[in-house]
Amino acid sequence: MKRNANEMFKKKVAAIIEKADDGGYGIYVPDIEFLFGYGPTEQEAKQDLIETLEEKIEDYKERKIEIPAELNEGNIEFDYRYDFSGFFQSFPFFNVSALAKEAGLNSSLLRKYKEGLAVASPAQRKRLEGAIQGIANRLRTATF
Repeated sequence: MKRNANEMFKKKVAAIIEKADDGGYGIYVPDIEFLFGYGPTEQEAKQDLIETLEEKIEDYKERKIEIPAELNEGNIEFDYRYDFSGFFQSFPFFNVSALAKEAGLNSSLLRKYKEGLAVASPAQRKRLEGAIQGIANRLRTATF
């Protein structure tokens, strides 16, 4: 598949989706200061993030300040990722106890991760990611 010039030079930046305090969705970009989005749904938060980026670029233009390379229009591609609270909000059909068992984790500890009351170690995150990817692989083979 042939790509256009803009796609070849896009910088992928992580955009972390999390559960907001009011039950909506927040998205922040750790690598770009003050770039965030919010919405009552995940899709609206993503749209708000894009609008915030556009407003940030417009502000640079209005103030006649050079736009940082990572913000140039069309140069950013968001790599959406979930924190634990955002994951469970977006995929509420996952039973915490069953997922904890699948991953070999303590279910009460996973509930704390879900609610943002504890922070998972890199090893715990890797175990949970592996379990979810295993479930996804099994789901791909499901036929009815």
